[in-house]
Formats: sequence, C-alpha cells, structure tokens
Amino acid sequence: MSKMARRYFVTGRVQGVGFRYWAAGRAKHYGLVGWVRNRRDGRVEILAYGETEALSNLERELADGPPAALVQGVEPGPVSPEEAELAAGATAFEQTPTL
Repeated sequence: MSKMARRYFVTGRVQGVGFRYWAAGRAKHYGLVGWVRNRRDGRVEILAYGETEALSNLERELADGPPAALVQGVEPGPVSPEEAELAAGATAFEQTPTL
C-alpha cells in the first residue's frame, strides 16, 4: 500500500462543536499522523499522512462529522512537497493553534 499526504478544508458549523477533537480521534483510529486546526474564516483544516485507504476512510467520516457539527462540505487542498515531508515525519496526530 502507498502512503501520501492529503489536506482537507471542512465547512459548515464545525467550530465550537468538538470537531477538532473528534477529527484527531478518527485520524488516530486510522493510524494517520498530522494535524487539525481551526481557521479564522470558520473552516477546519486537516493535514493527514498515511495509507491511501485510511485517508479515504477519514475523508468519508469528515463529511458527517461529530453529532454537534453540521458539515456543509469537505474540500481537498494542495499539499506542498515540504508539507508532505513534514507530515510523513510526524509521530502523532495533533490539534494545533488557529491560523
């Protein structure tokens, strides 16, 4: 199986509802490493690295989110080679400060 990095931007009611905590838990469940953070524009951003099947599973779950969230969309975003390398070197999945 191949590994890669993917970025997701999640829109809707996704801040203040435990979305980051939930997303980090789901990513850990799938054996992914990386981070999740709130963005000042109201979205949640996720950069995850791992097996392609695990990334696809996470993406499907992001579309539903935790019970208190109301996800309107999950958009893929670009991942630079430098970001992919950093994500590949991560040892955990973390919540990071708002950007």
